[in-house]
Parts: sequence; C-alpha cells; structure tokens
Amino acid sequence: MAVTAALVKELREKTGAGMMDCKKALTETNGDLEAAIDWLRTKGLAAAAKKSGRVAAEGLVAVATSGLKGTAVEINSETDFVARNDTFQSFVANVADLALAHGADIEALNAAAYPDSGRTVAEELTHNIVTIGENMTFRRVAELSVTDGVVVPYVHNAVKAGLGKIGVLVALESTGDKHKLESLGKQIAMHVAATAPQSLSTDDLDPEAVERERAVLVEQARDSGRPDEIIAKMVEGRLRKFYQEVVLLEQTFVIDNETKIAKVVENAAKDVGAPVTLAGFVRFQLGEGIEREETDFAAEVAAQLAS
Repeated sequence: MAVTAALVKELREKTGAGMMDCKKALTETNGDLEAAIDWLRTKGLAAAAKKSGRVAAEGLVAVATSGLKGTAVEINSETDFVARNDTFQSFVANVADLALAHGADIEALNAAAYPDSGRTVAEELTHNIVTIGENMTFRRVAELSVTDGVVVPYVHNAVKAGLGKIGVLVALESTGDKHKLESLGKQIAMHVAATAPQSLSTDDLDPEAVERERAVLVEQARDSGRPDEIIAKMVEGRLRKFYQEVVLLEQTFVIDNETKIAKVVENAAKDVGAPVTLAGFVRFQLGEGIEREETDFAAEVAAQLAS
C-alpha cells in the first residue's frame, strides 16, 4: 500500500509522533496504520512524542577534550532530579565524547552510533525519554581546536568530572610549555565562567548588540543637554566601558582584579617560553535563553489527583 501524505497525517494525529517517524513506520509496515502504531510504540516514539511538548530547561552541560580539540554539549531534561540520574549523566558525557569524533553538527551526532546499544544517539535519547519518563532535548554542541597549544575544559561546581550547569572551553595557541598553558587556560576558563563574556574581541561582538547599546547611551547623553560634539565623546567613552564588561580580551582578570585579559595572555609568553594567543572560548550555561513555564505546583498536583 502506498504511503500517502494523508496517511502520515492520520498516524501523526493518532500517536503524536514526528512526521518522519510516522513516514518510516508506515513504510516499514507497508502502509498498515494499526501496525504502524504498534511499530512506533515498540520503538518508544509514540510515548516520547506525548512528552515532547513539555519545557525541558534543566539537565546538564558536558565538556570533553582530546588532543588539540574540545567539545561542549547541552542536553536538557524537565527536572533537576533527572540531571542527578546516572543513566542521564552517562548519556550526556558520552555525547560530548562522540562530538570529538563527529564535530559540532547535531544532525551528524544524532545519526552517530551510540556505544554498546545498537541505537543511534537520537534513538538512545528517545529510549531515555521513555525509560526515565521526562522530555529531553539535545539542545546544542560546540567545538574548539588549535593547531599547536591546548584546549582546556572547566565545569563550575561539577556534579561529576566534566558535567555541570556551566561548562567552559578555552583554546590557547602556543608552542610553549603545555603544562603551563593548561594552568593559564584553567584560570581564564574560570574567569569566563564567572563573567560570561559575549565575545572574544571587539571585532567579534554582535553589531546589533553594539548598536542597541549605542542608542541607549546616546539617549542618556542627550538628557544632559550638552552639545552634540560632547555627546559623541561621552558615548564613545561609555562604549569603551561597555566593551570592558562584555568582551573577554577587554575584561579585567578576576584572579587579580587589575590586569586586562589581553595583557594576561601577552605576559604569559615569558612564563611558557613562546608567544600565546587566546584563540577562542565556549561558555554554555544550562537553560540560558529557554523560556521556562511558571507553574502552580499545588494546582498541578490537584489536577493529577482529579484525573
């Protein structure tokens, strides 16, 4: 029997599973709707789909490094309780390790074979949703690499090695002493965790963010009633202060509270025995940017008891 769009739509409405999963189920069962429903159920996809509408803003961030490369991933769950689950923790850590081989491409990672399971990463995630009973999402992945130097991982308040709610990678290019570079990278990574810079340099800063800040500063300066040429100077001075707050190389090092990060990196050349370049950083904070649902816990429990 031909798999039509109408049949896919009907199966999707009956199970809540994704369109591609419904198409695959119908293909596997030669268009038999009831058999396709059973196929989805055996794969856990129908049950997982029912949970897919729930907001998943908890979970874990993981960082992993190997050789000259590092990766960071964020995988979300609905509750912090699940983030303390050993199965979930192992899954997040394994995905970070797999990213070292497959790169910062979620589609490629989802299609990668998950170790010792006979499933792909995406299928293992679905399996965990069904087994653990909460919605989960593989939200994002990033990688850093150097040609010569180090990529240093850091997790703030780690729940296990490489796992926590704030994960950082720092890439330092240098032919110098790698042990000393690691130490410097760890300090800068701790700084990044604390200050949450928006960019590495002023050139990397989002132009829209700069223009928004400039517009606010212009309006504030105009309220002073000063001439336009004075206002222009005031705005440029305040923009420099803005850069010092949000640009990593312009920030003041939290370790000594006086040296600019760019100078810290420059000064490190003497210690490590070669010039050092801060090539990049990644900072993932769990749930940042996710709109969380405000729920009335008492009402939620009452509703469950009444159902």
